Amino acid sequence: MIKQLFKSLPIAIALGVVNITAANAADLTVYTAVEAEDLARYAEEFNKSHPDININWVRDSTGIITAKLLAEKDNPQADVIWGLAATSLLLMKSEDMLEPYAPAGVDKLDPKFVDKSSPPAWTGMDAWVASVCYNTVEAGKAGLTPPASWQDLTKPEYKGHVIMPNPNSSGTGFLDVSGWLQMFGEEDGWAYMDALHENIARYTHSGSKPCKLAAAGEIPIGVSFAFRGAKSKAAGAPLEIIVPTEGVGWDMEATAIVAGTANLDAAKTLVDWSVTKEASEMYNTGYAVVAYPGVAKPVEHFPANLAEKMIDNDFEFAANNRAAILKEWQSRYDGKSEAK
Repeated sequence: MIKQLFKSLPIAIALGVVNITAANAADLTVYTAVEAEDLARYAEEFNKSHPDININWVRDSTGIITAKLLAEKDNPQADVIWGLAATSLLLMKSEDMLEPYAPAGVDKLDPKFVDKSSPPAWTGMDAWVASVCYNTVEAGKAGLTPPASWQDLTKPEYKGHVIMPNPNSSGTGFLDVSGWLQMFGEEDGWAYMDALHENIARYTHSGSKPCKLAAAGEIPIGVSFAFRGAKSKAAGAPLEIIVPTEGVGWDMEATAIVAGTANLDAAKTLVDWSVTKEASEMYNTGYAVVAYPGVAKPVEHFPANLAEKMIDNDFEFAANNRAAILKEWQSRYDGKSEAK
C-alpha cells in the first residue's frame, strides 16, 4: 500500500545549482513538501552562502513524502528533510529515523519551534494555519451565506459546494482532521466529519488546491490554509478568508537530518542555515508565522484574529495517532477523493 502511495512521486528535481564549480562540491538529496514554486528560491538563497553544496529536491505533498520516508526506513535515500510537517517528523523521531543535531543559533528560535529533546531531532521553520476560502461571487450565485464556524459547513445549503484536502496526501488535510478531533473530542469529531462529508464535492491531494479552486471560481468554498487565501486575495481573487469560531488546527514546517546520511557535514551546514534569521526572512515571503522572533512582517489580507484562534495543538497526539486516524478517515470518506 505504501509503495502504491508514492508510485507517482516525481523524479528528483535538481534546482538552484548556483556557481557550483568546485570538484569536491557536495550533493544533498533533500525531501520536501514546500510549495514547488518556492524551491528554486530556497536553493538560490542557500547557495549564496554555500555555493559548494548542490540541492537535489524530491518534492511531493506531505502524506506522500511521509510515506516514502517510512518505506525507505531501512535504506534511506534522503540526506535532509527541509520543509515537512512537524507531526510527520515526530513520527520519524519515534522510529529513530532522524539524526539528533542542535544547529548553530537554534537558541535564538522561538522555543515552540524546537523539538524538546536535547539535542533536538528537528527544528521548525514556519507555521501554516487552517482557514476557509470563500468565493463571494460564486457563493452569491449559489445563494449561499458565509459560514462563521466549522459546524456551519454541515448545513444543507452547502451540499456539493465544499472542497477540502485528503489527509492521507495533504498535511493541511491532516491538521484539519487532527484539529477537529482535538476540538470536538474523538466521538463528536468523527460525527462532525460524517456530517461534513455529506457536503463535500471532492477531496484533493493538495492542501493549497481547495483555496486555488475557490479563487478560480470553480467551487464556492475551499478548506485550505490562511496564507494561500491571503496570497490569492492579494492577486485579485474575490475571496473572504474565514476563521471558524471554534478555533483552527495548525502545523509547522520543520527540518531534520536523516539518520545514516553519508553527507553528514553538508547536511549540518544546510540545517545550520535553515535556522538563521535570513532563512526565516525567506520563509516569511510564504508564511506569516516564522520560527525566528521579530522577523515576521504583516501579510496583506491575513486574518487579524488568526493567532488567537490557533488551538493548543497536541503534536504528540497527532503524531502518535496519525496512522489510526488516517486509516479511519480513509475507510469512511475516501470514495470522494479525486484521482491521483
